[in-house]
Amino acid sequence: MSFGAMTSGSEPQPQSGANRMAYLLLAFTALCWGGNAVFGRLAVGEVSPMLGVFLRWLGVLLLLVAFARNDLRRDWPVLRTHLPFLATMGVLGYTVFNALFYLAAHTTTAVNIGIIQGSIPVFVLVGAFLAYGTRVTGLQVIGVLVTLTGVVTVASGGSLETLLGLTFRSGDLMMVLACFFYGSYAVGLRRRPQSSALSLFAVMAGAALLASVPLVLAEAVMGDFRAPSLQGWIVVGLITIFPSFLAQLAFIQGVAAIGPGRAGIFVNLVPIFAAFLAVVFLHEDFEVFHALALLLVLGGIYLAERKRGL
Repeated sequence: MSFGAMTSGSEPQPQSGANRMAYLLLAFTALCWGGNAVFGRLAVGEVSPMLGVFLRWLGVLLLLVAFARNDLRRDWPVLRTHLPFLATMGVLGYTVFNALFYLAAHTTTAVNIGIIQGSIPVFVLVGAFLAYGTRVTGLQVIGVLVTLTGVVTVASGGSLETLLGLTFRSGDLMMVLACFFYGSYAVGLRRRPQSSALSLFAVMAGAALLASVPLVLAEAVMGDFRAPSLQGWIVVGLITIFPSFLAQLAFIQGVAAIGPGRAGIFVNLVPIFAAFLAVVFLHEDFEVFHALALLLVLGGIYLAERKRGL
């Protein structure tokens, strides 16, 4: 079912085979985004954040030139009538989200980044309800609350004193704001015009690239510009291929199959992958409060999908 045909308040209900494919696509998306938390930490000191955002979307567009030319030529008459909407989607979901993401990586850990991304389903479920009247089940509400508890746990470092004092790290708060913007993007995907995922992605990625140019210029004026080192180029290449190109295409297809509300829940898998990859590749500490937060996140996804046949 295409997004253009989705006008009712309920989520699409695909066949079980389509369900399984959507679950695989969304799990792959979460794996790539979990890796992005690690890439963000590896990029610190190797390439300035806004330049990294610009280079990733430049790389994505180069890939799309190779793979999406025919799709874009075919779908352009439809896409051009939705350019303001698609440009807004690309700026919020890609440029703004990633700018905040890489700024956050300078002041918080990859584990925290990954777990805080678990708040995206909260914004998606609430946004889908407000925008489309999508029915939210009692278990989904409970799942959202459990997920939010996990996010608060990691953002506060498991400290009640920190929570009561509201002394969160700036990077944690940036990530929460970034998740709000990506949740808004995910909700907006339901209104996508009828086109292939590749051509849709190409238009939004083009908007993301253009929007990143003034950010790079501002970074240079402020004296924070840093050209990529060898490691910086490697990290940018990995970010371009996995979380930026393959994961975004998989997410678009996953949302098309099962709707934004249900697809958003799968972002809860991001902290699982992020924590594992951060411990393995960055040798970050894994504290007791991280384990508690991960259990809460897993509990949230289980409660939200248990009656869906997952």
